[in-house]
Amino acid sequence: MARMNLEGVGVAYPIYNAASQSLRKQIVSISTGGRVSAAKGQVATVTALDDINLDLKDGDRIGLIGHNGSGKTTLLRTMAGIFRPTRGRMTVEGRVSTVFGLGAGMDPELTGYENIMRMAMLLGATQREAEASIPGIEEFTELGQFLAMPVRTYSAGMTTRLLFAVATAVHPEILLVDEVLGAGDAAFQEKARQRMSDFVARASIFVLASHSPDLMKQFCTRMIKLEHGKIVSDEVIPPDPPAEAPATEPLKERTA
Repeated sequence: MARMNLEGVGVAYPIYNAASQSLRKQIVSISTGGRVSAAKGQVATVTALDDINLDLKDGDRIGLIGHNGSGKTTLLRTMAGIFRPTRGRMTVEGRVSTVFGLGAGMDPELTGYENIMRMAMLLGATQREAEASIPGIEEFTELGQFLAMPVRTYSAGMTTRLLFAVATAVHPEILLVDEVLGAGDAAFQEKARQRMSDFVARASIFVLASHSPDLMKQFCTRMIKLEHGKIVSDEVIPPDPPAEAPATEPLKERTA
């Protein structure tokens, strides 16, 4: 059973050399989306997340929306344990996996196979789980003998296929995704979308940050909007209405 609970969670960080200039502070505020505060002569502080309260449990499919800098990625990274809350409390039950920042742990001097083992284990897989993921990654990437070659010999598209395949090979209880389906060509995006559907179905809790309404409708049942680090709405995503059956002409009576 998976669960994630955030109570009054906030994340703030200092911005050095920006405390004394009001124009500079306005620029920082616009670019980060957070709330900037600084007493005269003090270091400016950006509040990236402010009083976030969420209780996620089995079956939750959450979409995060908001303008660039609204706090979506910061919230995902806080959920993943990359950022530590500076106030409030967060508790997590279940193994967490992320599909963002693709490439963490990749060594271009190692072969594709070696990188599969390396990255999968960094994502929390055991050695046995990493080895078991190899056939599926071979099939998805279609890289063939290139998997036995150093990754530095790959094209950008080949590298993207490998990174995405590894990121979606370890099945977690809590899955956090940051708009990764925008990468690659159209054929890869469709293939990635199908793989992601299977991946999402296996997760107990799923959280997606995206600007795409189509992805939200496909994968999520709730939509949470953030503005300047605060949750401003939390709504259920209504399912699409069933398609209407085509109209049929009434039967005509047979005449003798």
